[in-house]
Amino acid sequence: MRSRIGMLATVLLMAVAAGGQAQAADCTVADPTGTPLNVRAEPKGRILSVLENGIEVQVTDETWIGGKRWVRVSADDSTRGWVFADYLDCVTMENLQKSAPMRPRMAPQ
Repeated sequence: MRSRIGMLATVLLMAVAAGGQAQAADCTVADPTGTPLNVRAEPKGRILSVLENGIEVQVTDETWIGGKRWVRVSADDSTRGWVFADYLDCVTMENLQKSAPMRPRMAPQ
């Protein structure tokens, strides 16, 4: 019985991940404007705080507004809010699992 519940939970998690939901990602603030990145109460909402370039954040949620991706981040125990996703440099589990580029094999001579 437990193995069936475990399998069901795994399938459910895979389905959620495949459905385009936000997957946890480690990211670094990389705002190309050179100014601190605004952290907002909600996408396009009031500014709560700012994050300097190079600060590491964890993405916990995402949404799309007007064709632009916004993500909810946490940087430490006190910084939580929404930022424009284009200003983050992220590494996801999917990126880490990709194999190295394939090199063509040389025909035996």
